[in-house]
Amino acid sequence: MSSTGRAVIGRPRGFDADAALDRALEVFWRQGYEGASLSDLTEAMGINKTSMYAAFGNKRDLFGKVLARYAAVDMAYARDALAAPTARKVAETFLRENAKAVTMPGRPPGCLSIQGGLSCGPDNAEVTETLAQARKGGEVAMRDRFRRAIEDGDLAPENDPDDLARYVMTVSEGLAVHASAGATREELARAVEIALRAFP
Repeated sequence: MSSTGRAVIGRPRGFDADAALDRALEVFWRQGYEGASLSDLTEAMGINKTSMYAAFGNKRDLFGKVLARYAAVDMAYARDALAAPTARKVAETFLRENAKAVTMPGRPPGCLSIQGGLSCGPDNAEVTETLAQARKGGEVAMRDRFRRAIEDGDLAPENDPDDLARYVMTVSEGLAVHASAGATREELARAVEIALRAFP
């Protein structure tokens, strides 16, 4: 019942949309967008196809909602990193937490953004582009943070914020690829420490 006393028509009692999205996220993460069938998704989510369409739309719509959930929960460390007081601390926090995130117990190794649709076929090129744009958005946010660091005198003006942001994002994407191939958290942490030596 709603606060007005009227019956609310919608999801059945006990349906947890966030939990269902988390389970769909894991399917997309493990199998990629094209590899995740509707049957795989609905079985993991614990709902039938009719309920999935009613609650989340079609497969592409569901993937969009999964990406939003991933950005809010699994990528929260990126927002924390951008709020760090210095550019150096931004890079340190982002890369160290990224190494942890791509080796999180209970989650597939690697990164949804990489595994989700890096090599989709032509029919799903939009998925690849969406994921590329999401990664680019992270790079732009980091570039803007480094620009502010230069304006504040935290970074020397000879540093190029575009290059620094691209460097940090390239390292983080490499960590995800290596994690998916079996690299351990400890191995990635050592790689991060080497990468940070090149950061001003």
